[in-house]
Amino acid sequence: RQDIEFGWRNARAIGSLDIGQCVVVRDCAVMAVEAIDGTDATILRGGRLASEQAVVVKVRKPNQDFRFDLPATGIGTIEAIRETKGSVLAVEAGQSLLFDRQEMIAAADTAKIVVVGIEERQDGTLDF
Repeated sequence: RQDIEFGWRNARAIGSLDIGQCVVVRDCAVMAVEAIDGTDATILRGGRLASEQAVVVKVRKPNQDFRFDLPATGIGTIEAIRETKGSVLAVEAGQSLLFDRQEMIAAADTAKIVVVGIEERQDGTLDF
């Protein structure tokens, strides 16, 4: 939970700078920040640095135009996390696209990856 909260704050910060939507963390240390290379490349890069048990947090950018760019995850995201022995994918609930959701969840279950939706309350606390 601590890594998810830490990742959330950092993902929001890079999003507000219009850099990316995703961070990879382990033990409250940022392993990778998404840039132009995209989510899956970020996961592979950060996951290798983390060795294993990486936590991936993906959120929408605060000023994002949803007509053009929604945070999206899918089977490829799970495969990247599995490849690097990551443990968690946390996405912003109600603000993210999950492609092939049933297959994605099945792949996550098989790989023992926890997928969690998060919502930020008005007071800044997170609901899991």
